[in-house]
Amino acid sequence: MKVILPLASSHEVVNQLPVAPIWYGIITFAVLVFLLLATYAFRSVGTRH
Repeated sequence: MKVILPLASSHEVVNQLPVAPIWYGIITFAVLVFLLLATYAFRSVGTRH
């Protein structure tokens, strides 16, 4: 137990995110909405050809 305790209390390196976590969700949502609109724009191409 004396060996495990110092290992558990050592400082852990944390990598900081380049942007706030909320922006990952906002950007993902915007990309998915863009893909939805692009798909919706071409919905009737198959019936014209």
